[in-house]
Amino acid sequence: MRYDYHTRYRHGFALLRHRSDWIAYGLLALVLLAIPLFASTYLVGELGYVLILCVASMGLMVLTGFTGQVSLGHASFVAIGAYAHAWLMAQGVPFALSMPLAGLIAAAAGLVVGIPAIRVSGLYLAMVTLAFAIVVEQIIGMWRGVTGGFMGMLVETPRLMGYSLGAPRVFYYVCLFVAALVLLALANLMRSGIGRAFTGVRDSEAAAFSLGIEVNRVKIYAFGLSAGITGLAGALMAHHIGYLTPDAFTLLLSLDLVLMVVIGGIGSLRGAILGAVLISLLPNAVSALKALLPESVARQSGLEIFVAGLVLALFVLFEPTGLNGRWLKLRLLVETFPLYRRDTFRRQKAYMKSERNR
Repeated sequence: MRYDYHTRYRHGFALLRHRSDWIAYGLLALVLLAIPLFASTYLVGELGYVLILCVASMGLMVLTGFTGQVSLGHASFVAIGAYAHAWLMAQGVPFALSMPLAGLIAAAAGLVVGIPAIRVSGLYLAMVTLAFAIVVEQIIGMWRGVTGGFMGMLVETPRLMGYSLGAPRVFYYVCLFVAALVLLALANLMRSGIGRAFTGVRDSEAAAFSLGIEVNRVKIYAFGLSAGITGLAGALMAHHIGYLTPDAFTLLLSLDLVLMVVIGGIGSLRGAILGAVLISLLPNAVSALKALLPESVARQSGLEIFVAGLVLALFVLFEPTGLNGRWLKLRLLVETFPLYRRDTFRRQKAYMKSERNR
């Protein structure tokens, strides 16, 4: 029988407490490992890009979903990780060493932003991160000696122990390994004292401070960790793109990352992955939709942005818990059928901070 509460002491430390979870995730791992064996090269390349976005989405989830800090400039950390990785490889640094170094450089940039940014919150914090993204984009365009400027920068083929990792199927496994490693690391981190401090600051800074949590330091740690993970995604994206230009890391990428976190479900690593999968599939869905629309409508520019905004609005209105919340409801429906009650997930009134003392 499956219990939703702990029946043994070790259950509180287990990532997966039920045998059905082990079976489900084991089958998912086998499918992901077997995809390159029968899928086309194009599909494998697209799935590799989806895995890269999953890593970037999990990085932003640490800051926005778990700590409650809004960021509209995470594309800048993707760019820093990509350019740092490409430059290090051009200087002869091995692939296995340049990737973590690129993540550390992006984490250092996150600390530079996080230290002054802890003085503000909400909309003002979003503006600070947006301004930082604009500054980084201009620096990349002007620093021709390192980044190649607007002319671009060629990324060398990744190699490990003399073997090339540039083939789409091989690079897919590299992306899968990094995504799985980041997922396991964050899943364990969020069960530790640091992770609980993150969620405590998100839920109530005053309550966290009263419990002895150093709120400012936690925010800075969250910025650094989030930027470092996003920098790892940028290092992988550099090889996926092959030729880096500032146009690849614009505000649209930052907005896509925010959409992944919100649509996937705030405060859930599963939601970060589901959101990344959905947003990465939107361009293909829009392309298929254009074939069904009148030619006068299909030729209009900005259709992708309109569809993304529509999807976000629908989720905010009808499913604020995101794809992860919908998944939990469907799973509970299957487990408790026919005893499932619609009132189980009835939405409660959410009060603004300014309304709590009325």
